[in-house]
Amino acid sequence: MTLKTPEEYLESIKRPVNLYMFGEKIEEFWNHPIIRPSINTVMKIYELAQMDEYKELMTATSHLTGELINRFTHIHQSTEDLIKKVKMQRLLGQKTACCFQRCVGFDTANALYSVTYEMDKELGTQYHERFKKYWIEVQNQDLMVGGAMTDPKGNRGKRPKDQDDPDAFLHIIDETNDGIIINGAKIHQTGFLNSHRAIIMPTLTFREGEEEYAVTCGVDTNAQGITMIYGRQASDTRKLEEGKLDIGNFKYGGQEIFVIFDNVFIPNEHVFMKGELHYASELVQRFAGFHRQSYGGCKVGIGDALIGASALIAENHGVERSSHIRDKLVEMTHLNETLFSSGIACSALGHQRPAGSYEMDMLLANVCKLNVTRFPYEIARLAEDIAGGLIATMPSEEDLKSEETGPLLKKYLTTSQEHPPEERFKLLRFIENLSLGVAAVSYRTESLHGAGSPQAQRIMISRQAKFEDKKGLAKDILDIE
Repeated sequence: MTLKTPEEYLESIKRPVNLYMFGEKIEEFWNHPIIRPSINTVMKIYELAQMDEYKELMTATSHLTGELINRFTHIHQSTEDLIKKVKMQRLLGQKTACCFQRCVGFDTANALYSVTYEMDKELGTQYHERFKKYWIEVQNQDLMVGGAMTDPKGNRGKRPKDQDDPDAFLHIIDETNDGIIINGAKIHQTGFLNSHRAIIMPTLTFREGEEEYAVTCGVDTNAQGITMIYGRQASDTRKLEEGKLDIGNFKYGGQEIFVIFDNVFIPNEHVFMKGELHYASELVQRFAGFHRQSYGGCKVGIGDALIGASALIAENHGVERSSHIRDKLVEMTHLNETLFSSGIACSALGHQRPAGSYEMDMLLANVCKLNVTRFPYEIARLAEDIAGGLIATMPSEEDLKSEETGPLLKKYLTTSQEHPPEERFKLLRFIENLSLGVAAVSYRTESLHGAGSPQAQRIMISRQAKFEDKKGLAKDILDIE
């Protein structure tokens, strides 16, 4: 099948789902003003894949079928693939200035591909062949696939098997000859509603007696027993207003869903792990590495857009030549390119797994993500500094349009004849959107908590740091036995 067009993608997700927002059931979600910008973002992925100038980054040749596919369904076959992934993610961040929702599923598939191969080799299971068949369907139909990892976790001081409510971690509650039945929830589910399918993963390393929680499987996002509750974001109800300027980024947006699984049946052919505790840990670690690599692309692209808006508002204010403004823009660029550098570095130093697929350098991927937990906050702070306090106190678009107050606002918002007040309004709202509003979820908050909190990266860096080898270097130099 050829690559889906944006219009074909839109038609393909028009199906009944059990979705709630603000306490009400939502029908025809694709027309809802709060949800539609997130759909526009995914449509942009399909659009760019159709364009010759972007096909090198947006598409790849499947090693499974030999066909041209969307890169978001590709299994990495070289370090060049890993580098192109990061470059593609930067491009999409530049084009949308928000989370484009496809990285989690992409990273899940690449982690699962190598893990299932190694499971089959050691344990004699058939998971790898199952997954390959499943993923060929995804590639051939150009499907969007989400990844579902994060459980509610209940009491964080207790193990999964010790929770008062066993559903605090998603788990298998029953098994038949044809498949398994699962209960639980997955939270912070990026783009779940906009996805055709999702792959469920474990959320942490499990211990003996917790086999029911070590489950990985594929599921249709509109399967019976799935309930979705749309996650709120700052200033989201601005999208319900008549105008669009107060939204900031009025074209594109991200999406986070709270997903409940109530007696959801998974057929055997879509089960890729069932109780293999050791490999549950491997899957979590490999997925985390791939996803932390991703942040060296997506957050950098959004940063590019924020730096651009900051430079434009400086011009609008007539201070673009001030030395302190130039210094701030240079610092923002320095921080942004440092993130990109670590994303590219962990890709260039990638290695091949026994399955034949390629994986990034785990240490540098975690260094990349730990930097992402800090640098976007400083970039956003500098953007707010350049923009000025008006991003937090500016009147509404309705006031700008009002016959009574509009002329007054335009009079006092005008900085020069070259820059109409509407331009200043747009730029300030856009910077507000990225640093304080809806897109701050995709940029600042997700930079901190997405792909694991800072402590998770520190733990992995500690494991990968090879301190004993480094001690040996000092001993050799100093002739210490």
